[in-house]
Amino acid sequence: MMKYLQKLGKALMLPVACLPICGILMGIGYALCPETMQGGEITGVLGMIGFFLVKAGGALIDNMAILFVVGVGVGLAQDNDGTGGLAALVSWLMMTNLLSTGVVTTLMPSIAENANKTIAFDKIANPFIGILAGVIGATCYNKFKNTKLPDWLSFFSGKRCVAIVSGVVSIIVSAVLLFVWPVVFGILISVGQGIAGMGAIGAGIYAFLNRLLIPTGLHHALNNVFWFDTIGLGDLSHFWAGDTSADVSWSLGMYMSGFFPCMMFGIPGAALAMIHTAKTKKKKVAIGLVASAAVCSFVCGVTEPFEFAFMFLAPVLYLIYALLYGIFTVIATLVGFRAGFSFSAGATDLLFSASLPAAQNTWMIIPLGLAAFVVFYVVFRFAIVKFDLKTPGREDDDEEEVNVKLANNNYTEVAKTILEGVGGKDNVASIDNCITRLRLEIKDHTKVDEKKIKSAGVAGVVRPSKTAVQVIVGTKVQFVADEFKKLCK
Repeated sequence: MMKYLQKLGKALMLPVACLPICGILMGIGYALCPETMQGGEITGVLGMIGFFLVKAGGALIDNMAILFVVGVGVGLAQDNDGTGGLAALVSWLMMTNLLSTGVVTTLMPSIAENANKTIAFDKIANPFIGILAGVIGATCYNKFKNTKLPDWLSFFSGKRCVAIVSGVVSIIVSAVLLFVWPVVFGILISVGQGIAGMGAIGAGIYAFLNRLLIPTGLHHALNNVFWFDTIGLGDLSHFWAGDTSADVSWSLGMYMSGFFPCMMFGIPGAALAMIHTAKTKKKKVAIGLVASAAVCSFVCGVTEPFEFAFMFLAPVLYLIYALLYGIFTVIATLVGFRAGFSFSAGATDLLFSASLPAAQNTWMIIPLGLAAFVVFYVVFRFAIVKFDLKTPGREDDDEEEVNVKLANNNYTEVAKTILEGVGGKDNVASIDNCITRLRLEIKDHTKVDEKKIKSAGVAGVVRPSKTAVQVIVGTKVQFVADEFKKLCK
């Protein structure tokens, strides 16, 4: 299970890499055009430019789930075949349509009478459903890409049947979610109602659950309890309406304030820990991914590029990350720091919310932020090193393999010799590669001849299990893998 989660995490790297620049564009856009966030008429050249940048960034941020659909579909498909991405898109369109509020309330009119259940299906186009669609598409591709049908259906044989099977599977999954999704959503709303009266501790529990549920999209259930008027709270809506704590029954802003030190300073601290613990040869890769994500989080509070970069690679670390949010929310509530957001807890929202009546002690973002930076850095660095967690830049490839030189640069000959060494193409079940290794799944381990493989000029052969063979090629592995795949067709 852990290996599959790590593979899923790697598949998410491509779509996640698209997000940081979009978050930064939105932050700059909001700074130039506050009306985009706060409402009002958009005027002037700077206002128009800001509006343009917000919409440019939002094009991907608002459709992040679709990026995950295609990214996971292609990333988990054998040979990274685009058919897996197409099948994933079919699955996504099928599920989001079948589970849309309009369709669901037509099939089950009683749902329209229950506001919580309606909200559940209003939020169905979320990253969890996107990832699920990607998994369905890739799995259907891997299982059915070689399917042979009777002659009269032969047109739909092979890859052409993958999207069809994916659609059928998605109908079944949608039927299950039709009953399961509102129940889970309702349970979370009940949990929110239960902790709403627990003061600072309740706010901390909410923040912890909010982050923990990000991968599933179910955090919307709790958000509707605490930020909007589902049960009479509405921390966000009252804050931006110009109310104060005197106008409500709780300390206004307590369910938003704790996110600011974590998103503005905690994530940059955690990102620095990841960079410092990355392998020497991979630090540039880590910097490129997590540093840009940290800037994105600081400027406008878009955290998904950072979170999805490691949540599946190191789920234990993500649990710790969510706990830190809970702790800092309790602290922020107790010390009286109050700020609100209409988009997310970044510097842009902090600046705009500081002038609102409910804002209190906003200067405390400096000591709270510095504390968050240090704590996130120390905790992340300790956990990564202590438990050897596979964060960006710490993949399984040995660092010294980056310097391996392939003795023979005739990639076709190298691939041919390796193929002979693993028993021929009929003995190969799957082909993949990482930065330095050709990763093969084989059917009969007795047919593997390591000496033959090494004669191709590779650096070594690793046998993690009876069905797995890893050939250490070096950084030219992609060329060898391409030739190997051609020979196996």
